[in-house]
Amino acid sequence: MRRAILATVLMLAGCGGSKEAEFKPLSKGDADSMAAQRSRFDSAEDAPFTAQTHFAAGQLAESQGAAAMALERYAAALKQDPKHLPSLYRTGVLYTQLRQYPQAIETWRKYIAASGNDATGYSNLAFSYELAGQAADAESAYREGIAKDPSNQACRVNYGLLLAKSGRTDEAVTQLKAVLPESQAWYNVGSVCEQRGDRSGAKTAYRKAIELNATETGAAQRLSALDQQ
Repeated sequence: MRRAILATVLMLAGCGGSKEAEFKPLSKGDADSMAAQRSRFDSAEDAPFTAQTHFAAGQLAESQGAAAMALERYAAALKQDPKHLPSLYRTGVLYTQLRQYPQAIETWRKYIAASGNDATGYSNLAFSYELAGQAADAESAYREGIAKDPSNQACRVNYGLLLAKSGRTDEAVTQLKAVLPESQAWYNVGSVCEQRGDRSGAKTAYRKAIELNATETGAAQRLSALDQQ
């Protein structure tokens, strides 16, 4: 353990015009006082790392692309404070990015419990389930998040996209338009249909978006590209 270092500065006293410094000897009381202070400095240890200190180190590691080191620092933070929300959140994000879905799912469950059932936590849990191929669990988690906060955009949008991927267009639009303009809801459905190779469904969705909002240029461009194909 590092110890604090006491730097002793000797002050030179004397008249301004003197060429030689005069040294005033220390009294016994002053010497004893300095010795006591040095003893306290020598025995003092660095303050222990806090959960926030470990979290900051994890953030630095992430910024340098060192995911494994970041996870170690977040784990150290959570060892000191199992409910440290920033560390839980970033741990969940990293596990998801690394495709370690069981660990990600476990972390998001801990985050939800520690945060008092935060709706965005449910959205992230559901998305991890979705990436892991567990669509039913994902849908259940999205529904739980929406029940906690009906206006949560992450839950509504991600759930809507999940429904669109399953071909449940009307349900998807219902979820999306709860937090987005209806024209954008249809545009998003069209994008999902296009990604899964459903050109007919994509064209229908893009036309609907344009009907609702003539300035929906993205939908118009996508529709034109599909027509040309």
